[in-house]
Amino acid sequence: MASSPPELREHKSIAGFPKHGAPDPSKYYVDIQKLSVFYGEKQALFGVSLGVARNEVLALIGPSGCGKSTLVKAVNRISELTPNVRIDGDIRINGETIFGEKADIITLRQRVGMVFQRPNPFPKSIYENVVYGLRLHGVRDRKTLDDVVEWALRHAALWDEVKDRLKTSALELSGGQQQRLCIARAIAVQPDVLLMDEPCSALDPIATAKIEDLILELKKDYTILIVTHNMQQAARVSDYTALMWLGKLIEHAPTEEIFTNPKEKITEDYITGRNG
Repeated sequence: MASSPPELREHKSIAGFPKHGAPDPSKYYVDIQKLSVFYGEKQALFGVSLGVARNEVLALIGPSGCGKSTLVKAVNRISELTPNVRIDGDIRINGETIFGEKADIITLRQRVGMVFQRPNPFPKSIYENVVYGLRLHGVRDRKTLDDVVEWALRHAALWDEVKDRLKTSALELSGGQQQRLCIARAIAVQPDVLLMDEPCSALDPIATAKIEDLILELKKDYTILIVTHNMQQAARVSDYTALMWLGKLIEHAPTEEIFTNPKEKITEDYITGRNG
């Protein structure tokens, strides 16, 4: 894989959130503090507090409807696109709130990339999918775009498979290739954090294995939060695991500890299949 990303430009900060700024070692890089989320009268999250260190993979597990996706979508404020949503608490990235008056949502979503449950490539060429975010942010130089396309596709373990057909439609790719293309599109704008909401649920075992290998490679450069129903996947790719239940955080600990010596009975029952 390419060793370093092409330099694109001087990035704006999000209320003091500089690109790849040195994190305070005493703090989480992504720090979720007493987060509650309401959809109208329904409360989806209840005072959740947890954090993720730089270059760490956190797996969020739990039954359907427990708040995992709601939590992840709050980290880049996509949840606010839902009507009647209300958020209490705070989320800090590298020590700075994402909810401050000076916070720029567009820049936040550049710094915090998102990969969804089902591959969602645009009905454009492979090349134009990767450079979409760059064009949105005003990058026009062809050499820069070409360099970023190769760099991002290499980092997404897709370059060798598509380098000779960059102008063909992304919709002609297989499901697994489409998901890796979506990852390439997310990292092309050089985020600091990657959010992955069930990124393998629509994929076959071979494609899933490729995405899991990719996650382990990407964590060298990114802080990653992944939602998964797959206990084996959480055990394979994550450094820490958090169990969500009915909108509450039940347990958050190193993955090995969660799977071998959980502190809470509800955690033990869930991972052994006795509950959930």
